[in-house]
Amino acid sequence: MHVFSRSKSYPYMQLFVYCLVYPLLWFISKLPWRLFYAFSTSIFFLIYYIFRYRRKTVTQNMQLVFPEKAYDEIKKIRKGFYRHMCDMFLEMIKSISISNDEMKKRFKITNLDKIHELEKKGENIMVFMAHYASYEWSNVVDIQTNFQAVGIYKKIENKYFDRLVRRIRARFGSRVVTTKNAMKEITKDQEMNDGLYMYGLVSDQSPKIYNAMYWTDFMGIKVPAFLGAEVLAKRSGMNVYYLKVEKIKRGYYEAEFVPITEDSKNCEDYFIVKSYLRMLEKQIKNNPEYYLWSHKRWKHRNAEKPEGATID
Repeated sequence: MHVFSRSKSYPYMQLFVYCLVYPLLWFISKLPWRLFYAFSTSIFFLIYYIFRYRRKTVTQNMQLVFPEKAYDEIKKIRKGFYRHMCDMFLEMIKSISISNDEMKKRFKITNLDKIHELEKKGENIMVFMAHYASYEWSNVVDIQTNFQAVGIYKKIENKYFDRLVRRIRARFGSRVVTTKNAMKEITKDQEMNDGLYMYGLVSDQSPKIYNAMYWTDFMGIKVPAFLGAEVLAKRSGMNVYYLKVEKIKRGYYEAEFVPITEDSKNCEDYFIVKSYLRMLEKQIKNNPEYYLWSHKRWKHRNAEKPEGATID
C-alpha cells in the first residue's frame, strides 16, 4: 500500500473511489428516517456478526476499564456500542442533506443562554469535546449563535473524501481546520481580534508517544493526555467548556455547555485536562455503549514515558 500510494496513478484511484462511493452516500442521506435507521441496523449486522470490525480491540478495551464486569455484561455493552457506532456514522452521512430545522430538532443545546451571555461579553471559547454520543452533529451550534465555530479535525488521506468531510462539517457555517494548522490558525484569529470564535476540539484521543508529556488516569488506567486544547486556551485566555452530549433516543441528542474555567490563564497546569477527563469518565460509566471503544485509547499504557514527562 505504501508503494501504491506513491505511484502516479494514486490520485486517479482516489477520484475513482470517491466517484464510486459518493452517489451511494448521497442516496443514503436522502432516505426517510425509518428506512435510514433500518439500513443502519442492517449495517450493524454486517459489521458486528460478519466482518467483526475491531471486535478484539473493543472487547479488550472494555475488559481493561471494567474489570469488575462479567463477560456477558461486556458483550451486552459491546453490542450496544456497535449499534450506536453504525447510527453515528450514518448520521454524519445524513448531514449531507439534512435541513437546519431538522438538525436543531434532533440535536438540542440545552443552555444556549450561557453562550449568549459570553457573546455579549465578547469572549471567545475553547470547547472540549469527546468521542461520545454524537460529536458530528455538534456543528448545529453555529446556526444558533453569533460565534464563528471552528472545528479542528485530522486530515483524511483521500483528498476527495477529505473535501467532503470538510464540506459536511462546514455546512452550517463552521470553519474547519486541520490539527496540523490549528495552532497557527487560532493564534492568527486571536491576534486579529476581529470577531467571536468558538473552537471545538475532540481531546480524548491518544497523543503520539514522543508528545506524551503528561500522564494521568483515564478510566482507572494511566495514559498520556492530549494537551493541545489546554495549551491553546491558556495561551489566549479563553473560556473553557465541555460539550456534554447525551443520547436521548435513537437519532436525538441533547448537549450542554459545562464550564471548566473562565480564567484559563491563571489555572494550574493540567487542571483543564483533568476536569475534562473526569466529566467524560462519568458519562462513560453511566452509559458506556455510547463511547467510541474501537479506537486504541489505552495503547500507550505500558509504554516507556518520554524524558521529562509529568506523571500525575
